[in-house]
Amino acid sequence: MGKKVLRTKLCEMLGIEYPVLSAGMGPTLIGESTGATVDLVVAVSEAGGMGVLGGAGFTVDELQKSIREIKAQTDKPFGVDLLLPKHLDLGGGLGMKDVDELPLSKVLERLPQKHLDWMNQVKEEMELPDVNLKVRMNTTTMRPKESIQVCIEEKVPLFCAGLGNPGFMVEDAHAVGMKVLGITGNQKNAKRMAESGIDLLVAQGHEGGGHTGRIGTMVLVPAAIDAAYPVPVLAAGGIGDGRGLAAALAMGCVGVWVGTRFLATKEGGALDINKQKIVESNDEGTRVSRAYTGKTLRASYNRFHDLWDASKLRPLPFPTQVLLSSALLASFIEANKTGYVGGLAGQVSVLIDEIKPAGQVLKEMVEETVDILANKLPENVVAK
Repeated sequence: MGKKVLRTKLCEMLGIEYPVLSAGMGPTLIGESTGATVDLVVAVSEAGGMGVLGGAGFTVDELQKSIREIKAQTDKPFGVDLLLPKHLDLGGGLGMKDVDELPLSKVLERLPQKHLDWMNQVKEEMELPDVNLKVRMNTTTMRPKESIQVCIEEKVPLFCAGLGNPGFMVEDAHAVGMKVLGITGNQKNAKRMAESGIDLLVAQGHEGGGHTGRIGTMVLVPAAIDAAYPVPVLAAGGIGDGRGLAAALAMGCVGVWVGTRFLATKEGGALDINKQKIVESNDEGTRVSRAYTGKTLRASYNRFHDLWDASKLRPLPFPTQVLLSSALLASFIEANKTGYVGGLAGQVSVLIDEIKPAGQVLKEMVEETVDILANKLPENVVAK
């Protein structure tokens, strides 16, 4: 059987073989395990898609090092995803100047007393250990200008903004041949981003893992295509196999942005327990909460969600809430209380029942899509 052909305008724009991008899933301020590792980026790009490095949480130096590692392992196009939030909370010690990192315990002391009291109460009642972690104040999220400059200097083929509108950097990016991609969860923002001059837009539905909006993919995608025209749109949220990719193309998308399915691969950087929860998930196995970052975020359901809901506390602004959640989750992991641990994951988890190599995932997705578009639709659809 010959190699499958599946090409769209996206392939021409980015110089890739298949219209599939792996989402840029990154670590936290505390440097926990990242989803989009160098190995995952290389594997997806080598298989004909485009791997995207999740750079949120890296230090600026780590970002540059990782970009160079990717270049050393593949000559295929790749992307980098950073968070560019419009408003950045500098509470909890995050605004301290001339400090690259501090012990977590010192930073937590600066949290609001109610939140601190609740965390200490949970740790005492559950007999959780203290964890010896460092909080980095020199991450790409805290230093976005320096991080963007690294991407420009390294001439990264595609810059992706996981949060925020990257329109302000388009001119500088284009000057070095770099394309710019934005992500939206609603029609209004789709129009705003398109008008800012970006090259590509991802419309991510409510089903998606990580930071997510309120609109479902099937409604959001055509609305975003109409609002963003003529900027090409990729679909995200609930896409993990060829059926999802075929549906996205049928709605008018030029490709897809896939997170959870690539997170649950051999190269995906999630903790083993988080991969296990994705594989074991049913269709109600994820939940949207502000408990992790202060913004709405979908993750595999776990009992930490119940603890947070019972607290009746208001979430702290992004990214200060990350300090609180990371401290507790690290203690849960140390105490082997895995029922309280769950990583970022989308509703598509229900369709994932095996951890495979990323290249195999991409190959099977493309083959299924080609089969649907070339063979199966005529059998199931009559159109005159």
